[in-house]
Amino acid sequence: MLNFSFYDLKRKHVRLKQAGRGGIGTVFRNKMIKAMVVKIPGVKGNLNNVVDLQAIMERGKRFNREMRELDDSQSEMRTKGTAHLTNIMNDYDLLPVCNFKFGSHKDADKIHSEVWKKRFTQGIPDGCWIGCNMSCSKGVDNYKLRTGPYAGDTVLVDGPEYETASSLGSNAGIFNPDFTLEANFYCDTYGICTITWGTVLGFVMDCYENGILNEERTGGMKLNFGNADSAMELLHQLAKGEGFGKIAGLGVKKMKEMFIEKRWGDRQFLNDIAMVNKGLEYSQYVSKESLAQQGGYAMTNKGPQHDEAWLIFMDMVNNQIPGFEDKADALHYFPMFRTWFGLVGLCKLPWNDVEPEGNAETDEPAKVPEHVDNYITIYKAVTGKEFSKEELILQSERVYNFQRIFNLRRGYGTRKYDAQPYRAAGPVTVEEYESRKERYDKQMKEIIGVDPEEKTTEEKVAITRKHREEQYEQLLDAVYKRRGWNENGIPTMEHLKKIGMDLPELVEVIRAKS
Repeated sequence: MLNFSFYDLKRKHVRLKQAGRGGIGTVFRNKMIKAMVVKIPGVKGNLNNVVDLQAIMERGKRFNREMRELDDSQSEMRTKGTAHLTNIMNDYDLLPVCNFKFGSHKDADKIHSEVWKKRFTQGIPDGCWIGCNMSCSKGVDNYKLRTGPYAGDTVLVDGPEYETASSLGSNAGIFNPDFTLEANFYCDTYGICTITWGTVLGFVMDCYENGILNEERTGGMKLNFGNADSAMELLHQLAKGEGFGKIAGLGVKKMKEMFIEKRWGDRQFLNDIAMVNKGLEYSQYVSKESLAQQGGYAMTNKGPQHDEAWLIFMDMVNNQIPGFEDKADALHYFPMFRTWFGLVGLCKLPWNDVEPEGNAETDEPAKVPEHVDNYITIYKAVTGKEFSKEELILQSERVYNFQRIFNLRRGYGTRKYDAQPYRAAGPVTVEEYESRKERYDKQMKEIIGVDPEEKTTEEKVAITRKHREEQYEQLLDAVYKRRGWNENGIPTMEHLKKIGMDLPELVEVIRAKS
């Protein structure tokens, strides 16, 4: 985990953020770097001496106008940040509840976006960079802590973002904004990823409620869903490396393996409910009803992180990608497009969190073509080089395939590592099936072609599972073909030559593994 501390000039206060989903903290640790301090004389709009500042300013004016005129009726980023998603996700059955068991909850109004809006300090330029009027980086000022080493102190809590509001909330069955804020502050302070910790917490609580864990194994803690006090105690234990917190700190993958080895629970059940892939805990969206999002999570190079491909609305709500080839095209384009933001150091949010007028009438509204053109214009204006939307994808495709082969060299990067826990695809338990019985029975009859009448719920769970697992394998086949990979998920020599990445060191790895 990597912790960022910085001074907020507007608030006159120190703020804390953390970043670690890609493993950058581990890189620092392995290089024995304790800290990096950065100080510059000041910030201005042209520090990197761009080639055509006027072109950038013109596109900036367009974006700022859209934010002023459209944000309040679209995403409310300036007043709520990404926390505006909490009630939307609940409405569409996509909010992770109780370790991704459910997608909505009757108490979700307690963490509704309007609740966060009231907590956030309004009227302060909250942008993370000069000149951005999206101002989505929210904060709660003057929050008094109740637990831990800083109990009684009044602090500034960064966010929470949507991911934190759900991970340190609904995914643990806790619908208490004060718990979320307190846990958010301490995750930032301790250097713990809120997304990862929320998924760890959900898994631990699920194991407790299913008898895999008990008070003897947790050191006396009752870790049932909704137990905010025990959840906070577990977080503080983790930070101190004490008690059951030390075990929780191993993460979902290693805990799952440990519980299986100790014979505390059924192997298949633990594999089904452990929301982890490639060693990374899932981020906070329920993917059961979106096959494309299942691929967007489990087929990533670094693990299930929504920044690579968030396709739920395209797939599940708008039905824009109905067939396997359609989904494969989306799982090629969007991961490549989103990869590019990291390559050039630009923010994703101005791309699609506020859309321009008339976007819905364009040929490809999900791509927001007018905003894609903004990025192309900015790239040319900064570098002075010719650039196109095709070159953008190609730049990313080279990097993405390099990453895949890097994983392959490390012993990963094949089809078996793109497998997903079944809870990401469908109902693991009778309780889950019964919670959406009408939906699942209807799908069984109309999609699978099996009449659910006269069948037990256990039988229906098994029938649904067989169908959904087959669907996912077909998705893998389609996506691998579209990406230029073989059926085992390894880039082909022909594809590497096509994109100009048939470099000797990459070719050597491919030949050794194919």
